[in-house]
Amino acid sequence: MAKSKNFFAENLRFLRERRKMTQQELADRLGATRSKVNALESGQTKSPVMDDLLSVSELFGISIDSLIRVELGKLGELKLRELEAGNDVYIRGGNLRVLAISVDRDNNENVEYVPVKAKAGYRAGYNDPEFIAALPKYSLPNLPGSGTFRIFPTTGDSMEPIPEGSDVIAQYVADWTELKPDTPCVVILKEGQDFVFKLVTLGQDGRILLKSLNPLFDPYTVPVEEVLEIWAFYAYTSREIPEQEADIRQLMRMMAKMQTEIGELRKMSGSG
Repeated sequence: MAKSKNFFAENLRFLRERRKMTQQELADRLGATRSKVNALESGQTKSPVMDDLLSVSELFGISIDSLIRVELGKLGELKLRELEAGNDVYIRGGNLRVLAISVDRDNNENVEYVPVKAKAGYRAGYNDPEFIAALPKYSLPNLPGSGTFRIFPTTGDSMEPIPEGSDVIAQYVADWTELKPDTPCVVILKEGQDFVFKLVTLGQDGRILLKSLNPLFDPYTVPVEEVLEIWAFYAYTSREIPEQEADIRQLMRMMAKMQTEIGELRKMSGSG
């Protein structure tokens, strides 16, 4: 069996340079000497002692396992910011985002409904199996056989043309990097912020662009570490019948059609 490579030396140097620290500054933070830091970074210290591993892990907020096994310099900016925000696969003991689910008697996943009054509690209990198990549960037809689904009520008019008060059925996104630009999603933000239904685009700068369906609302970005979960839009239900196209939109369409017709007439008269 091939021996796994130890990336600790290059990771230590990478993290120090990423924080724009000198070897002496890092040594001071670790309570060590500059020569010891140099030996660790250059690989002269083949087997760092546990105290050094723990000190580096605590300083940079990255697990010892990741410091040793993952070549951090080859990760994208988005993944690095997630690790630095505490979303470390080894620290969390599973996937980057630990999803709590509930199942029925046949061991099939339930579709939980998150009422408006449960929004605040959801942020604290989104990864708590007991909290999720207490949410209302539904069985919906025609859902794909794989994936986890949840229902979120909409509030406000930034979701238009989806009527306020509709229920959005959404599928859990485990890997945010797989999202295509402008994917409609329910985004669960950290405490102090509301759930939002937006067109989601991941940037390369560790931020997420959120755009409303309603063009009257300006797009904005949030740091990836402010996002708890992302659920991709699948369908929605509403008690309202969609309204007819607004008069202003009808007028704009008529004007565009008239401009096209006028342009064609000019071409015809010019060729005549």
